Amino acid sequence: MKWKPWRVKLVNYWPPFLGSGIRVRQMTPDFRHIEVELKQSWFNTNYVGVHFGGSLYAMTDPFYMLMLIENLGPHYIVWDKAAAIRFKRPGKGVVTARFTLSEEQIREIQARVDREGKCEAHFQVQVLDQTREIVAEVEKTIYLRRKDAPKPTAMLASAARAP
Repeated sequence: MKWKPWRVKLVNYWPPFLGSGIRVRQMTPDFRHIEVELKQSWFNTNYVGVHFGGSLYAMTDPFYMLMLIENLGPHYIVWDKAAAIRFKRPGKGVVTARFTLSEEQIREIQARVDREGKCEAHFQVQVLDQTREIVAEVEKTIYLRRKDAPKPTAMLASAARAP
């Protein structure tokens, strides 16, 4: 099923986002730009009075995977594989994260997956405060594979049978 931008905005009502105050604020119809916002409140503030780190990470979690699923189409498997977050300064007030995929990035990823059968794509997103200072940097690793590509276990089995 092809998701429409209004359906993705339903993610605002997904319990982990709803509970932490994460909101999709902007999304282009082609799924190449998404802006997410997190307003500080009592339920996402930690013991020392700043944004809870888990909420800062959660606001960046699913979006590159979703954008790639929508832009590559049904012939590809797309999964989050790894992530790392580096906190740069205390986050207070409203923080935002912007996710952008260019046509060139999409073509490059698609060509690599088509050529190699699978690949990992790496992305970095910054969480910014109201003064545009970096609060956190998140690195995402996305695993991509063609649906018709041999599965790794099938490749190992065929290699073991080869003379």
